[in-house]
Amino acid sequence: MFAILLGLLPIMWSGGAGSDVMKRIAAPMVGGIVTSFILELLIYPAIYVLWKWWADVRHLRTTP
Repeated sequence: MFAILLGLLPIMWSGGAGSDVMKRIAAPMVGGIVTSFILELLIYPAIYVLWKWWADVRHLRTTP
C-alpha cells in the first residue's frame, strides 16, 4: 500500500500539462488507500476482538 501511495503523490503535486485531470483521478485513489489502511489496521482487528469476546461470553452463559 505504501508503494501505491508513494506512486500517486507525484501526480498530486504535478503542475504540467494534463495535471488537472490526473489530480482529479488520483485524489479519490489516495483517499481510498488511506481509508483502507486505517480500516485494515485499526477497525477490522477491533471488530474481530469484540466479536470473539461476545462469542466467548455467550458460550459461558449457555454452559452450566
